[in-house]
Amino acid sequence: MPARVLLFTLLFAAPLVARADDLIVLLQRRNCPDCRLADVDLVHADLRDADLQRAQLQRANLGQALLDGADLRQSNLQFTNLRGASLRGADLRGSTLYGTDLRQADLSGAQLDKGALEQAYWQGAQGISAGVRSHAALHNAGVTAAENGQWKRAETLFSAAITVEPEEPLSWVARGLSRGELGNTKGASRDLAYAGELFGEQGDQEKAQQLLEASQIATAVMADTASKRGNGIGSQLLGGALSTAQALAPLALRALSPMLP
Repeated sequence: MPARVLLFTLLFAAPLVARADDLIVLLQRRNCPDCRLADVDLVHADLRDADLQRAQLQRANLGQALLDGADLRQSNLQFTNLRGASLRGADLRGSTLYGTDLRQADLSGAQLDKGALEQAYWQGAQGISAGVRSHAALHNAGVTAAENGQWKRAETLFSAAITVEPEEPLSWVARGLSRGELGNTKGASRDLAYAGELFGEQGDQEKAQQLLEASQIATAVMADTASKRGNGIGSQLLGGALSTAQALAPLALRALSPMLP
């Protein structure tokens, strides 16, 4: 589609909340700091290296847009659709990312504030720097994966949560249960035992004992599972099929529940 036709198509389709002259400036120059662009439809737009500092882009549709190297500092991206967008090297520091859809986006080299993705949707995004996602965000993403039966992804996310906050025993419990579901009883036993140690250090001897016994059970069934792949020891622990698990079940359910940020 010729650039002039695209310009007029987007211009006449733009909601009234966006300033028409701002949209023209953006499409012609790729630079529009402080622009009012709420609700605009810019799917697949090429905005590489654009200056969009402090731009009002709330609810805008930038799905699969090219925003590599764009300056989006202090911009309003509340409920903005950036799904599948390329944001490599973009500067998002100080931007508002409440409800922002960044799923499947490429954030390689992007600059983000610590914890910036706490209230955004980032599942499937790539290139997210360490420290941007909080422990709670990673743990809760693992919970979502577990609820959907995606145990391998859940294990990966719980591992990332543990890296951020290794002293939180519930993430160790959750990863242990995930590993149990994957048939990795040795890993499950080790994680549950370590979670018990952490609870013991925190003075909760009851949970420490429960997890020690659960770890011993996981170890005991290793021989039985040698000829079976993934018999779901995690499900046994959660469901209370094992005697010790009846006491452990509330703790397991708590471990596989969302955490508050």
